[in-house]
This record gives sequence, structure tokens and C-alpha cells, in this order.
Amino acid sequence: MPSSDVQETAVGTDIALAGVTVRYGSAKAPVTAVEDVTLSVGAGEFVVLVGPSGCGKTTLLRLVAGFERAAAGEVDVRRAAGVVFQQPRLFPWRTVGGNIAFALARHGVPRDRRAARVEELLELVGLGGTARRRTWELSGGQQQRVAIARALAGEPRILLMDEPFAALDALTRERLQEEVRSLADTTGTTVLFVTHSAEEAVLLGSRVLVMAAGPGRIVAEVPVGLDRGAGAGDVAGLRALPEFSRLRGELAGVMREAAGR
Repeated sequence: MPSSDVQETAVGTDIALAGVTVRYGSAKAPVTAVEDVTLSVGAGEFVVLVGPSGCGKTTLLRLVAGFERAAAGEVDVRRAAGVVFQQPRLFPWRTVGGNIAFALARHGVPRDRRAARVEELLELVGLGGTARRRTWELSGGQQQRVAIARALAGEPRILLMDEPFAALDALTRERLQEEVRSLADTTGTTVLFVTHSAEEAVLLGSRVLVMAAGPGRIVAEVPVGLDRGAGAGDVAGLRALPEFSRLRGELAGVMREAAGR
């Protein structure tokens, strides 16, 4: 059942926010985006943030990434983080490999090791052999895979994903959902993922945190205990599980309630 208390995880914690408040605007007329938010994400967890537009999901993600500063509270991010946005934000004047090589250079990877590492990362996201192609030659889904590979260039132990599949068609979105979840399972990467979709949250997350707006705050937590092995690990297999339908409906109800708060 959903719980309004965000529980500490039994494993080591990669992300911890304690009593965090973020405000925008001037000191005379501040706007509170999120208020008194406390959450933790354990090492290797896949945690999803859901809620209505304007509830502060992206603000929290940007706070963890270091792009925002808290007006109050504590932020503890214990490992390096990579970020994937809703749009790929690739450099159109660079090749696919050039985009990733740029990130490798920023992370201090020696020039003579970059080509091999570029190919390793492209293989990891299912785009082996595309290093010489131009980004505009790729489909939207392929471009997003390049963005994921670029985010992994610094070998981050945390991946922050802000609605990365929202602009994609249904089939491409399904394929990338499978690939990202498999990537997280294979590498042990900790993931904090933002979405509006109850279905996507249940498909991907091990826990779902539900936010309400005005100002943004976490109002519920929904554990997801789906069996992701033994033939049920792909999206189609998970959707066929009765437990998936139950959890999706439960989460959708919690989200509707939160939107009315």
C-alpha cells in the first residue's frame, strides 16, 4: 500500500535530501517550487518521481544534478551523476562518436583511449558501428540512445533522467524502456527517473515517489515488487502480469488524489 513516509533503504544511500526547499524569484516575492522534501535513493535502486506538471519533479532532479541550489535543507549526492534530458541536446556539428568523445575528454579520458571507449558505449546502448554517422541522420530514439551513452561517458554511478522518452513514439519508447532498465540492472547504476506516466513508472521503478504541487512535496510512496526475471523482464511480459495491472491502477489512483491536493 502507498505510504506517506519515505523509507530509508536497507542498502547504502547514493542520494539523500533532508528537509529541502527550493525557491525562485526575488527575496521580496519568492515562489516556492518544492518545500520540505526528504527522500533517499539507495545504491542500485531505480526510483521514479511522478506527479502533475509544476509539482517540482524536474526541480528535484536538477537539485541532485547540482544545477539548482536549495534555500533550506541538506543535499547529499555521494557519487558522480550523469543526466539525460527530455531532448537529446546533441551537438549537430559533431558526429555520433564526436558527441561522446567530447564528454570523454571532459572527464579526462586520454585521447588514445577515446575511440575504443566510444565504441564500447555505443555497443552498450545498441548503436555499435554508428560512430561516424551524423546525429541528424539518426531517428529520435537513436539520438536519445546517444544522449544516454554520452551521459555514461564519465562512468557515473547515478543516472538522472528527466522524461527522456516523452517525445518518442510508442514503439521506440517501449524499446528504450527495456534497454534502460536492462542497463541499470547490468551495471548496478542508481537511477532517479522523472515521468508523468503511471504505466512507465511501474514498468521501470523499484519504488515510485508521488508528488503534489503548490508547493511541490512528496505525498506518497508506492513500492513496486514485480518479478523482472524468468521471462517477465521485458515490457510485454511485465504488462501481462496481473500484479502489473493492479499496481498501475493503484498508482494512477494515488496520482489523481495527489493532483487534487
